[in-house]
Amino acid sequence: MFDTLMKFDKNREKLDFYATDRRAIVELLDREKFKNTVYEPACGEGHVGKVLEEYGYKVKATDICYRGYGEEKEVNFFEVMGNSLDIVTNPSYFCGGEFLKHALDISKKDVKIAMLFRLAFMEGQARYELFNKHKPKTVYVFSKRLNCAKNAEFEKYKSSAIAFAWFIWEIGYTGKTELKWIK
Repeated sequence: MFDTLMKFDKNREKLDFYATDRRAIVELLDREKFKNTVYEPACGEGHVGKVLEEYGYKVKATDICYRGYGEEKEVNFFEVMGNSLDIVTNPSYFCGGEFLKHALDISKKDVKIAMLFRLAFMEGQARYELFNKHKPKTVYVFSKRLNCAKNAEFEKYKSSAIAFAWFIWEIGYTGKTELKWIK
């Protein structure tokens, strides 16, 4: 699956590595609680995982490309089967929808999934169908832009014009989606 997705756009950054702004995970952890051990399946250099650890969580961290954090073997998330851990991640943009679908498919009841996506992730017919089938419990929209830096070069990429949001799912949740703002 991942190899097919990588052929989607040969001009994209290799393996689409955009590091997560620290503020993104801090704001999430100020609003949401997770199980003691959290799975970060697109861990990169640990920008999400290290903050989770600072907040007292144990982190199972993997990535398709080892970048010095997490398990020292390369793990393709699309090959992971069966999951009982909460998932917190900023997946590769080019396959975010497929990443989410896989997380939803492999996770057991009551697993919480938090994924950082561009706000535009809400658009489109395919997403409409996905969101009808798997309603997010909460969407946290950032009122101030985050800086997810290409190759973790935060000094080079100091600002962003892209709007981001945390999308939260709980496996088995059937209520309405609540929209909240992060100032």
